[in-house]
Amino acid sequence: MNELFGTLPDGAPVHRWTLERAGVRVRILSYGGIVQDVEVPDRDGRPGNVVLGFSDLDGYLRHPEPFLGALIGRYANRIAGARFPLDGVAHALEPNDGPNSLHGGARGFDKRVWDVTPVAHGLRLSLVSPDGEEGFPGRLEVSVTYTLDERGALGIAYEAVTDAPTHVNLTNHSYWNLAGSGSAAGHELRLAASRFTPSDAELIPTGELADVSGTRFDFREARKVGSGYDDNFVLDKGVTATPVEVAELHDPASGRVLTVSTTEPGVQLYTADHIGEPFSPGDGIALETQHFPDSPNRPDFPSTVLRPGEVFRSGTVYGFGVR
Repeated sequence: MNELFGTLPDGAPVHRWTLERAGVRVRILSYGGIVQDVEVPDRDGRPGNVVLGFSDLDGYLRHPEPFLGALIGRYANRIAGARFPLDGVAHALEPNDGPNSLHGGARGFDKRVWDVTPVAHGLRLSLVSPDGEEGFPGRLEVSVTYTLDERGALGIAYEAVTDAPTHVNLTNHSYWNLAGSGSAAGHELRLAASRFTPSDAELIPTGELADVSGTRFDFREARKVGSGYDDNFVLDKGVTATPVEVAELHDPASGRVLTVSTTEPGVQLYTADHIGEPFSPGDGIALETQHFPDSPNRPDFPSTVLRPGEVFRSGTVYGFGVR
């Protein structure tokens, strides 16, 4: 089902699509590919929305910086100095986070209206990013497919092709609150990551892959998340051809459980400590599956280069349950 959700200042219509299967209901916007709403039952069978979102389009336009539920590209996370070399050519991006590039620039994929086509149990969103958009080289054709499987798990499959060498790192920026309201700081997290990438004051990785043992970054055994995280974790599994489960988030009060499976080598854990009104710090937890921040300037990190004739593919699955 789709309905008109609002109109952008330039007159472009924004539609909202609803997917329902196996007791899960998901609402997705054509603007930013935003996951606006995910309703799942608690241990008593009562449905509740477990992602942060706004009830109208104006909310997203007035508060763009949290990137609530949006598709992020061309490059998720930060690129230091808003520049990178590629094949001996220096490319300058549009800085939008101090001197750095964040989440694809000032007009990233989160601020684009995507073309939406229904598919079996889901939606296929597509757009074209022209050569030079926000400084990135190459004309990039992108598609993202949202599906609900027979268990009600939300799958996100990303694909992209380019006509010139470029860097690509795509993710979804949903903030999860399995309680349905209030703070998510009491949620318990298990994360299959023995290392993380320490960062400087601007959240740019230093290049080190540090051991989590004995630190507050050790979530190999489930424990309360708390606050103070905006960090990339190095998943033990590395890059995989198909999604592998890497994380479990649990709200003891409601009983809801979120599992995260991905092909990606990293997860950015962000505890929303700087989120603004109408939300409060700690109201949601982002688990952004991705390649590492600043990979274009770190040849020792897993590569994010995409070349003509290749197909970028990435997949993440969010599963829901109770206990």
